[in-house]
Amino acid sequence: MSFASHSLSPAELASLLEAERRGGAFLAYRDGAGDLRLGPLDGLTSATIGRGEHNDFVVAWDAEVSRTHSQLELIGGEWTLVDDGLSRNGSFLNGERVVGRRRLTDGDVVRLGSTTIVFRAPALATESTAVAGGLAQVRLTDGERRVLVALCRPMARPGSSAVPAPNREIAAELHLTPDGVKTHIRALFAKLGIQDLPQYRKRTELARRALDSGLVSRSDLSA
Repeated sequence: MSFASHSLSPAELASLLEAERRGGAFLAYRDGAGDLRLGPLDGLTSATIGRGEHNDFVVAWDAEVSRTHSQLELIGGEWTLVDDGLSRNGSFLNGERVVGRRRLTDGDVVRLGSTTIVFRAPALATESTAVAGGLAQVRLTDGERRVLVALCRPMARPGSSAVPAPNREIAAELHLTPDGVKTHIRALFAKLGIQDLPQYRKRTELARRALDSGLVSRSDLSA
């Protein structure tokens, strides 16, 4: 499963962004029909995943998943993935088979059978907050700064859905080619340390960090 921006419908992208804004932990995955599902973990301290209907998260479409395949457990405020031999085919975290218990961090990818599940816990992504605090010292070229401001500009519009500007809108505003905008955006991803995030999250995180750190001010957006 991919969460690249081109693989998400506008409604799916809006749902993901809204779930992120709420800040609670949730699971994101596609079901057997290819529809995006978001499974909130709020209010739970443990949850099971498997093919059987008794599970908290049912993956009935995947014959490679055991009736009760694995468990999620909240310990000390952090979610963990547990597979103590329940599953026949194993549980994998970021490509490595889980034996026993593994701590989950925001953006981790869990694979059960042929089903891929992304674990999201935006409120626990402390490394993102720590990085944002030091971004005021990042040096940007004039071109990068103009693109960054244009990317963030929709955030200042009344009634805005807080979705960063798409490349074509930035290109039109700044009289650049789309490829030129992409080049600046890639450089910004690297300078703000988010090049390794999932593709669908990069632009929103880029805008968030720019605003939180003061690289882009509200007065910049209204200019």
